[in-house]
Amino acid sequence: MGGKLKNMTIIGPTCKNVPWEQKPKGTHDIVWRYSKNPIVGRDAIPCSNSIFNSAVVPFKDGFAGVFRCDSKSRRMQLHTGFSPDGIHWKLEHDPVTFQCKDPEIGVFDQGYDPRAVWLDDRFYITWCNVYHGYTIGIAYTYDFKTYHQMENAFVPYNRNGVLFPRKIKDKYVMLNRPSDTGHTPFGDIFYSQSPDLIHWGCHRHVMSPGPGWQSTKIGPGPVPIETKEGWLLFYHGVLTSCNGFVYSMGAALLDLDEPWKVRYRTVPYLLSPQTLYECVGDVPNVVFPCASLQDAASGRIAIYYGAADTVLGLAFTYVDELIDFIKKNSKHWI
Repeated sequence: MGGKLKNMTIIGPTCKNVPWEQKPKGTHDIVWRYSKNPIVGRDAIPCSNSIFNSAVVPFKDGFAGVFRCDSKSRRMQLHTGFSPDGIHWKLEHDPVTFQCKDPEIGVFDQGYDPRAVWLDDRFYITWCNVYHGYTIGIAYTYDFKTYHQMENAFVPYNRNGVLFPRKIKDKYVMLNRPSDTGHTPFGDIFYSQSPDLIHWGCHRHVMSPGPGWQSTKIGPGPVPIETKEGWLLFYHGVLTSCNGFVYSMGAALLDLDEPWKVRYRTVPYLLSPQTLYECVGDVPNVVFPCASLQDAASGRIAIYYGAADTVLGLAFTYVDELIDFIKKNSKHWI
């Protein structure tokens, strides 16, 4: 299964120091939590009210990240962080500042829920940016010190912009979730492509909400992982309960050449809010996957997720076991 030393399922580089903890004895879950969660508390830096949905990538001999830090004035800001092991993080106290040649979009108001990916020869950051409403901001960095802001990808309203780690048919591609002015009671995942990361079009529908835990809305999570079975996508799904929204995590396999085509998609969730730090916080009952690290050699995957919009958690899975689970638990409604 996924524990083999030479795993050929993930297409991509090795990450020998990927954070990892063995599956607890007696558990039958495909995805399991880190026993010392949360890995980043809400008050990790002096200005923070909460630190949660965040982006993480391998960087030099360790890891770097862009973290959502809501300040004590309740402004949504982005902060850089570094870690030697992907678990113990040191966050910059000052928020990210962007260099931008266009003053029209270069005035940063607020931003949240970043993703990060190595693409071409640099790291790209996407996030939910405020420009007369919520849209998808794009920036790049080489060193996580200087950030260059580009054009916003879409007009408002849009959330959850997630770039793929390589071009497909010579085009940059992104998953996104069109939205509206508020916390939408709806949401489908769409696929868009661009020749230059500035002009976006050829939009394709990927998938809609499904039954149960994902019946209200869905949105893409971490950067898709390329595997021999297709693009592995973790995503969040939302259920409207009598006490409000409940956010859980699922997974799907998208076609490698035409990623708007869903091959398999989980009917049961992979992780739902069940622990105290997932159920109690500024927004209760939230598991929101936003980043992942994976090692092609071992098939290990570490998943970073926001918990209750307050803290950052970590979970683990084996790619082979997960893909087998997705295939066995997929129905025709994909």
